[in-house]
Amino acid sequence: MDGPGDPPEGGTPEGVPGGDDEYRSVVFDESFIRAARLQEYSARERMGDHALAVRNRHMWTRVSTSRQILLLVILIALAFGTAVYMGLRHPYKEPAVPAAEPMHATVVPLAPRDAVPGGTAGELIDHSPAVQFRLGVDGVTLPPSRSTQHFSESQVMAALALAKEYTVKSALDPAVLVGGAQRSVRLLLDPAQLDQYDRSFDHPSVDGQHAATGWVIRFDPAQVALADTPVRAQGVFSVKEAGAGALEVTGDHTFVYALRPAKAVGDDGVSLFTVRRDVRFRFDRDGLQEHHLTVLQSSVEAGPQSCSADDAGFLRPLLAGQHAAPDGPAGTDPYATPQNAAPLCGTLAASAQPVMPRH
Repeated sequence: MDGPGDPPEGGTPEGVPGGDDEYRSVVFDESFIRAARLQEYSARERMGDHALAVRNRHMWTRVSTSRQILLLVILIALAFGTAVYMGLRHPYKEPAVPAAEPMHATVVPLAPRDAVPGGTAGELIDHSPAVQFRLGVDGVTLPPSRSTQHFSESQVMAALALAKEYTVKSALDPAVLVGGAQRSVRLLLDPAQLDQYDRSFDHPSVDGQHAATGWVIRFDPAQVALADTPVRAQGVFSVKEAGAGALEVTGDHTFVYALRPAKAVGDDGVSLFTVRRDVRFRFDRDGLQEHHLTVLQSSVEAGPQSCSADDAGFLRPLLAGQHAAPDGPAGTDPYATPQNAAPLCGTLAASAQPVMPRH
């Protein structure tokens, strides 16, 4: 006997509710079933502890594997493109490099009253005040380093050592003095001063900020050669704080160079050229770590030279037997801008020259 609701072998009678015709419009194909948001648990799953007879189907599980991979690739590409765009067009600007205070330079030629004494390098040194000077680096000595209120002893020592390095490379290195080398000194400067430094050598000027001879001691190799090395030197360094974040080191040194004409041969015909240079440096903590300094001011007095010498690019020594030009410095116009102001000039004292014995 068939159970209730089961159709006889002949099928469901025509017109009886529940027949195929009645449900033909709602027959679900396989794709519709797979897209359903609810899914009935299987017989094995229903044997478990599930409280519900159905479970939710997430949209991600209804997407084919190939489509999942395609969507993932698209999402990764969008994320990468967004990151690149934001990196190029982000609204935050990089912090600007603070402009360093420009170096201020004063170069004063010292004109002799008489002819420049000549002789051999040894004779001239022995009969001049430079006889007591030390040779080369030995003449650039450092004071004892002591901590300040805001800087440790090691930081003060680092500042002094860097100031000494600049002094040696800019005033004692033959490659800088007559070889035209600049890079060794340039590497020590704060990056914010490099444009000023480069312009001083490319287009030297007496405007107080772009004299190459304010940065380094240099002679025109076509005119002058070193007759004796190492250079004689003597001077001191001093240290003080310039606020909680800066140290200032001042180097006051005198250098004596034995020079001869570039094409001269032999030991005779040598003359001495003296440079007194006072340089003020500034250091901050970042600069000390990066091995950089800022040159604030350079005051140079050099002779024997003529007052009219153009010494912005090179110092112009008067050599043995030469006299200073009689014209002296040009007139000074107090209404002129600094670029047009007349250069300063001084007189080289007789005591600064070698006193050669009379034969």
